[in-house]
Amino acid sequence: MKNVLLILLMFLVGTSFAQETDISVHDPVMIKEGDTYYLFCTGWGISVWSSKDMKSWKKEESIFGRKPPEWTQGVVAGFAGHMWAPDISFYDGQYYLYYSVSAFAKNTSAIGLVTNKTLDSKSPDYKWVDHGQVIQSVPYRDFWNAIDPNLIVDEDGYPWLNFGSFWGGIKMVKLVPDRDKVAEPQEWLTLAKRNRSDSLLDNNPGDGAIEAPFIFKKDTMYYLFVSWDYCCRGENSTYKVVVGRSADIKGPYYDKEGVRMDLGGGSLVIEGDKNWAGIGHNSAYTFDDKDYLVVHAYDVKDGGHSKLKILNMNWDENGWPVVDKNEINP
Repeated sequence: MKNVLLILLMFLVGTSFAQETDISVHDPVMIKEGDTYYLFCTGWGISVWSSKDMKSWKKEESIFGRKPPEWTQGVVAGFAGHMWAPDISFYDGQYYLYYSVSAFAKNTSAIGLVTNKTLDSKSPDYKWVDHGQVIQSVPYRDFWNAIDPNLIVDEDGYPWLNFGSFWGGIKMVKLVPDRDKVAEPQEWLTLAKRNRSDSLLDNNPGDGAIEAPFIFKKDTMYYLFVSWDYCCRGENSTYKVVVGRSADIKGPYYDKEGVRMDLGGGSLVIEGDKNWAGIGHNSAYTFDDKDYLVVHAYDVKDGGHSKLKILNMNWDENGWPVVDKNEINP
């Protein structure tokens, strides 16, 4: 009887902590399947969370666990499986998740793809299938960095992958309809960048801190969100989100002042304060006719830990996004 009570107590304690309302994440992206929201973010094997209400979150098994795909060893020797900045979308009966493999502070990087018929781990159809590398960046060969992917589809139904961190800024490339490789003939674009003082011929990230693109379509306009300045420094992080827009998915994207983002433009959407530092690496969604901006931010009052923030996104009279860092939804 004592053992039964002990097991029951352990179950109840475990259950009470199964749902968390204050979760630590980096680079969050989200999607909804049925009545469940799924959150994917940077972590070992790609971290996964689920929620019914965007308030209480349950930790799920990671996609790859601690064993990264074999192909990643050809990108970063000894790669241990800490994968960065995923992107999730749904197409033709499958979920497409892009993810980043990289050496730190180098453009020794690649973006891979996995697919699944469902996100419900209890379903018999639940199985992640790895499709390998989609694009790769190599130091001294490429003046861009193959991390922070985001998929967007144009008016003709063709998929485009935008991505990038530091170096020459935010790039975009057209993919084949199956979304697993670059289309031929290749079409590459620069969407946004910042000035940098470093030589164009080195493999240093430089001081033009820009990364984490996410394109969100609202009515007839495409909005390009990017993060400026520095992530991952706890309460000293200076990350902020800026935006520009275009009627053409391929740009150019202009900020509120009419400055092109590929010429250094970008209008501030949100930045840190004395309570929340380094707000950035956003994604944007419409769920049940409401728009949201999803970010991570460093909680100054909690030792600078990175936390999930889901913000209501409204629009001003000129069609620009407006968010309040204190207005957490729902």
